[in-house]
Amino acid sequence: MTVLAVIPARGGSKGVPAKNLAQVGGIPLVVRAVRACHAARKVTDVVVSTDDAAIADAARAAGAEVVLRPAAIAGDTATSEAAVLHAMDAYGAMRGAAHRTEVVLLVQCTSPFITPGDLDGVVSAVTEGGADSALTVAPTHGFIWRSESDGFGVNHDKSNRPRRQDRPQEFLETGAAYAMRAEGFREAGHRFFGRTELVSTDPERVLEIDDPHDLERARALAPLLDTPALPGRADIDAVVLDFDGTQTDDRVLVDSEGRETVAVHRGDGLGIAALRRAGLELLILSTEQNPVVAARANKLRVPVLHGIDRKDLALKQWCDEHGVTPDRVLYVGNDVNDLPCFALAGWPVAVASAHDAVRAAARAVTTTPGGAGAIREIATWLLGPGLDVNTPKTPHGTTADISTS
Repeated sequence: MTVLAVIPARGGSKGVPAKNLAQVGGIPLVVRAVRACHAARKVTDVVVSTDDAAIADAARAAGAEVVLRPAAIAGDTATSEAAVLHAMDAYGAMRGAAHRTEVVLLVQCTSPFITPGDLDGVVSAVTEGGADSALTVAPTHGFIWRSESDGFGVNHDKSNRPRRQDRPQEFLETGAAYAMRAEGFREAGHRFFGRTELVSTDPERVLEIDDPHDLERARALAPLLDTPALPGRADIDAVVLDFDGTQTDDRVLVDSEGRETVAVHRGDGLGIAALRRAGLELLILSTEQNPVVAARANKLRVPVLHGIDRKDLALKQWCDEHGVTPDRVLYVGNDVNDLPCFALAGWPVAVASAHDAVRAAARAVTTTPGGAGAIREIATWLLGPGLDVNTPKTPHGTTADISTS
């Protein structure tokens, strides 16, 4: 049975500019939706419907097919149903006359915490439960009011306030996922036709991103709700490292003559050496002008760009020059000047001591603070705990290196 997931992701958004490319947990919203669909057992095909070239590129890189949406159904008043119907027709034409979609899914990018289980649930309601359409809902016990000439109780009589357990269970539509029998959807032209089944999901994961405040909430919740995922060697072609606060503890010691000294960790040097031997492209990228950055890079035998104001532009140029795809770059940072690079790199990583905004934007966070072995920890993600069999292990708590200007 062909179960086609359609993810509408147009480029225009008034509430949050470029919303569908906004990152939550270090991953663009459209990519999060594609990955959830790919991880669902019952979804066979995944299509992103968009009018935006950057969204199309991100969707293809994540493994989705792309259907380019015409302008007539890409404006603010266009319906999701119109996008799904167009995507079904366009995808059918791409696959040929023998292709037939039995069940179609509408999956919204703006629900960042949808799970593969949610998607399988709505599909099963149609394919196994006999429903014609199904949607994700969350149980709610709230009293709902409407403001008219006088406050009006929508789901209750305001003169009678029964206990929660004495009221019928109600459900909130999450806006995340809808499943429909494909032919029935074509005939009805809307997503709620025939027998509609409600598929309950975890209320804690229900969040729709409509404005910047929703986006900030999602970023704050991602470390709590996302399943921790760490990159492996097969995911990465290059590792780009910030310096201050990442390879150091962000402190600077200044002597009476104004010379600056920073502390670094020997374990980080060991990890960087192992990454170099593993054939990864390496770069230290820093806004700091102090020659201590270049001195440390020279000792580590790692190329360095420092005194850089626009680190994101420098990173993009470096990737172009070295033939590295940004999606396969692991970028390690700790402060807000790293956020533009986080938006470029496929694996933005924050050290444990990073600023809250950086931790929220990261795809992974180390358990070790900057300057205390965080880079070595990342090396173990990629190469395993031994880094390689020929490298002697460094005891925990080794005395730090001292690099001076």
